[in-house]
Amino acid sequence: MSKTLFHFAGSLTQAQKRFITFALDLSLIPVSLVFAAWILLGAAALTMPQTSLLATLAVLMPVGGLLILVLGLHKTKLNAYHVQGVVETALVATSLTGAGVGLGLGLPHLALPMAAYVMTGMVFLILAVSARLVMRRVLLSIYRQGATRLPILIYGAGQTGQQLAAALSVDDTVEPVAFIDEDRRIQGLTIAGLRVYPANKLQHLINRFEIKRVVLAMPQLKPADQSAITMRIAETGCEVHALPSFADLITKSRVAPSDVKPVDINELLGRARLEDDLPGVSETYQGRNILVTGAGGSIGSELCRQLIKWKPKSLILFDHSELALFDIHRELQKLDTDTQIVPVLGSVVESELVRIALRKYQVNIVLHAAAYKHVPLVEENALEGIRNNVFGTKAVAEASRAEGVERFILVSTDKAVRPSSIMGASKRFAEMVVQDLATRSTTTRFSMVRFGNVMGSSGSVIPLFQEQIARGGPVTLTDMDVTRFFMTIPEAVSLVLLAGSFARGGDVFVLDMGEPVLIRDLAEKMIENAGYSVRDDTNPNGDIAIQVTGLRPGEKLHEELLIGSDMLTTPHAKILRAQEAHLSEIEMANALQSLWQAIDTRSPDLLQKTLRKWIEKQSGLIGEAWQTVNE
Repeated sequence: MSKTLFHFAGSLTQAQKRFITFALDLSLIPVSLVFAAWILLGAAALTMPQTSLLATLAVLMPVGGLLILVLGLHKTKLNAYHVQGVVETALVATSLTGAGVGLGLGLPHLALPMAAYVMTGMVFLILAVSARLVMRRVLLSIYRQGATRLPILIYGAGQTGQQLAAALSVDDTVEPVAFIDEDRRIQGLTIAGLRVYPANKLQHLINRFEIKRVVLAMPQLKPADQSAITMRIAETGCEVHALPSFADLITKSRVAPSDVKPVDINELLGRARLEDDLPGVSETYQGRNILVTGAGGSIGSELCRQLIKWKPKSLILFDHSELALFDIHRELQKLDTDTQIVPVLGSVVESELVRIALRKYQVNIVLHAAAYKHVPLVEENALEGIRNNVFGTKAVAEASRAEGVERFILVSTDKAVRPSSIMGASKRFAEMVVQDLATRSTTTRFSMVRFGNVMGSSGSVIPLFQEQIARGGPVTLTDMDVTRFFMTIPEAVSLVLLAGSFARGGDVFVLDMGEPVLIRDLAEKMIENAGYSVRDDTNPNGDIAIQVTGLRPGEKLHEELLIGSDMLTTPHAKILRAQEAHLSEIEMANALQSLWQAIDTRSPDLLQKTLRKWIEKQSGLIGEAWQTVNE
C-alpha cells in the first residue's frame, strides 16, 4: 500500500499536484462551514435552511478560491510549508470570516449567525494546516521507509541553530536529534521541535543516539571560545562542523560555503586517523562480570562507557574519589542497559576491600586504570605515588590471582619506558609486578597495554593550551623541541579493550600512536585554528605569544614506547606485542621490600636509591633527565 501511494505521488506532474492541493483547500471551505454550524447550533444545524447554506457558500467559495490563487498557497511545496505558509492560510481564513460577515450585513435574511462565520474561518485554518502537516508526515515516512538518516547534534540553539534545525527537518539524509546549549534559561525547553540539553549531557547524548557528527552553530562566539568548544567536542571522537551564520554566508565576502568544514583533531595533530570500526571483542566481555579500577577517571570512565556496549553481566566501578564515582555511576545508570552497575568506594591499596569486591561480584575480568599520573605532582609526593601506583597494582593483581579472575589488564604509559620521573618509575614497577605474577599464574591471564598521552585526560596539554588561548595567552611550552605521542581517549580505550582480548599471559602490548608530535607545532596550530596569529620575533604584532618555561622536574624532552627493539605483531595493525625482560621472583620481592621500607620510614633517599637500582638492573639504563635531576 505504501509503495503504491509513493509511486502514485511520484508520478504526478507539478500541475496535477497543485490542482490536488487547490481542490483540497476549496473542499475544506464547505466542510468548515458545516462543522462550524454544527458546533454552534448542534442538532439544529441539520435543519438549517438550504438557501442560507447555499448563499453563504456562493460567497465564501469564490472569495476563498480567488485568494488561494492570488497568494499561491496551492503552489507551496509541503517541505517548504512553514511559518509563511501558515500566515497565508490564516489570511484565507480571515477573508472567509470577512466575506461571511459582509453577507450577513448585506443580506441578513439569508445569513447564518455571525459567530458561525468566525468559527468557519477558525476551523478552516486548523483543517488546512493540519491536512498539510499530515500529508507531509505521511509522504516523508513513506519516502524514508528503510532509509538511514545520519543523527547529528546541534551545539547552539540560537538563531543559526534553529534555522539549521528547520532546514534539516525535511532532509532525507541527516536528522537533527537535539540541541546543546550553555544558556540555562532555555535548557529543558523544546525549540524547533528539538529538546535543549546542557553541555554536560554531550557524552550522554552521543552514546544514546550514536552520534558521529556535531554541528557548532554559534557564529557569534569569539574564535578562541569557538576553538575551545570545538576541541572539547572533538575529544569525544565526533566529527565537528563549525557553521557561520546564514547571514554571513550571503553578506560577507570573507565567508564562503567552503568554510563550513569539519575540524579534524587528527589533522591538527598531523597524524592519520585510526579507523572507526575496530574488530569486535564481544566474545571477551559480553555476559562477563567486569571490574574497572579508577572508574571515575578519564580513561576509566571511557572504559566503562565502551564496555556497556558489549553488554557485560555486571560492571563494578571502583574508585577512591567519591565525586568521580558518583558522576560515572549516575551517567551509566541513565543508559538503557541490562548490565548491573555497582559502585565501590575505596582505594586500590586496600587489598582486603579489593578481594571482597572480586569475590562478592564473581569478577571475571579486571581493568586496572587507577593511578596517580600527574608527573610534577607525583614528583612532589613520591612516597604516596609509589604506594598507590606500585602497591595498589600489586594488591589488585594478587587479589585477582587469588580469586581466580580470568583476565587482568593493566593500563600503563609511555612514561614507564626508561623513566625520568617518579611517576614513570612507579608505572614501570607496576608493569614489573604484573610481569612477575604472570610467570607464576596458571589461571589468570595478566597483560598490560602501554600508550602515550590521550587528548582530554586530566593534565593533558591540549586543555591547558585551550585555556591559555581563551585568556589571550601566553601559551606556555616547557621546551621548543619537546615532543609527545597523542591519541584520543575513545581510540586508546577501544584498542586497550581489543588488546585485552588478545592476551595470552605476561603480554606487554604497545599501541601504535604514529609519529611523535612537536608540541611547538601543536601550540601554533591551535592558536591559528582559534583565529589568532603567533606573536614572535618574526611577527611582533601577533596576537598570542609562546613562552618557554623549562622542563619541570621528572619531565622528558622526548617520550618512548619501547624498552627494547623486539616487537611481535597481533591481529590488529595498531597493536604490537613487546618482548621485554623483567626481574626474577626473588629480585622482585627484594625490590618491593625496599620500596615498602622507604614508604614505612618516610625516606625519599631510600626510595630514589631503590628505584634507580632495580630499574637500571631491569632495563639497562634510565632516562637521562632523571639522572641529571637526582645526581
